[in-house]
Amino acid sequence: MSGVKIVKISTQDDGIRLNRWFFFFFSALGLGRLQKLLRTKQIKVDGKRAEASTRLLAGQELRLPPLDEQKAAPKEQNLRSSDVDYILSMVIYKDADIIALNKPSGLAVQGGTNTLRHVDGMLEALKFDAGEKPRLVHRIDKDTSGLLLLARNRKIAELLTKAFREHGLQKTYLAITRGCPERFEGQINMPLEKVGEKSEVTPAGKKAVTTYKVLDHAGKKYALVEAEPLTGRTHQIRAHLEAIGAPILGDDKYFGRERKRLSEVADKLYLHAYKIDLSALFGKKKILTAPLPEHFINACQFLGLETKI
Repeated sequence: MSGVKIVKISTQDDGIRLNRWFFFFFSALGLGRLQKLLRTKQIKVDGKRAEASTRLLAGQELRLPPLDEQKAAPKEQNLRSSDVDYILSMVIYKDADIIALNKPSGLAVQGGTNTLRHVDGMLEALKFDAGEKPRLVHRIDKDTSGLLLLARNRKIAELLTKAFREHGLQKTYLAITRGCPERFEGQINMPLEKVGEKSEVTPAGKKAVTTYKVLDHAGKKYALVEAEPLTGRTHQIRAHLEAIGAPILGDDKYFGRERKRLSEVADKLYLHAYKIDLSALFGKKKILTAPLPEHFINACQFLGLETKI
């Protein structure tokens, strides 16, 4: 069992409540156990008794009792070198605050039933010069490719999580659709209700708004569509494009009664998270884009769609 430790609060954790600090760094330590440690004065801040609601300041010293027996957050499993190379190959942008990945189609963001390989399980390889691994602040569907942001510290994680939750960031997706919208530009304002694993257009659903623009089209058969979700419903773009008669190529869930397959192109979902505008959040121009994956480019070439964006 380790002895008492003194931890200095970092600038990234300035202003955090003491209980939240413990939930970040000792996630397996229950609230009841934490309260008992505080009540018996085993946890102190600058030598003084602390409460769960105490706001920690950068530079303060936090006294920690032996916590091995409390099962602090489990150590990360050693990553295979192939996983390290894989996640590093996705990095398209990095600064002191964020990391941007260009996630491939077919890779889940987080684990689940029968999902052993996912972005969340490989984040340890993206610590670089930071003292902690980056944190997920949003998700995109497993079969959707493209831009995935990670926060490199707690403050940025909270800022980005709030922005994504409140839909304060302009996000742009690109999709190849089977069929071309009748109007080349417009707004889809159709409420969506989650039914099982799908979202369905129904008057009883929640407000859902998507703007779109046709960038190129091959007659009425196929189109390259730019879409921006103004709300954040499950599978919003997929459900909305299907509702206007232009379902996304390769979509298993949203393709009317029958999914249309093309043997000449890769069997994938042709939806790509292309761009996020972070300018308003950071107070300076900051627009990130994720290059189109090879299968998307190849499909556009085969279908005669121009990809200059």
